[in-house]
Amino acid sequence: MTHSWPLFERDHRFDLGGDFRWTGKAVDQALDERLLANQALGAWDCDLADNRLTWSPGVYDLFGLPRGASVSRDEALSLYAERSRAALDRLRAHAIRHRRGFTLDVELRPADGGRRWMRIVAAPVCAAYQAVRLQGFKRDVTCEYR
Repeated sequence: MTHSWPLFERDHRFDLGGDFRWTGKAVDQALDERLLANQALGAWDCDLADNRLTWSPGVYDLFGLPRGASVSRDEALSLYAERSRAALDRLRAHAIRHRRGFTLDVELRPADGGRRWMRIVAAPVCAAYQAVRLQGFKRDVTCEYR
């Protein structure tokens, strides 16, 4: 699944219905971990100035990494299958350049072994018409690929 969408569709694209209201705030300020756990989601935020990642516990679990570990974007990307990493790089660049959200299914090789498919739903956060952060959700969709 790959799809790019305009930011005004953000509320419809995060696939969380009326249970969650996207605020555009940083992950660590905006999200209730219990809600994410109930929805089997992980939330993430990437500061575009330095590519610093902020992850909720669910994202660490998807990547097979210890919760709270310091993870660089390059380290995270190394866990993507090559075709998925290339597709993510292209769609991410398009989202930043054109201020559009996106949805993408990617194949992961988690650090703790195995293989899994993950759906990324992302949107840029803009200031003065420039994307300054990307943030969104990640969900395990491995069962959809079996």
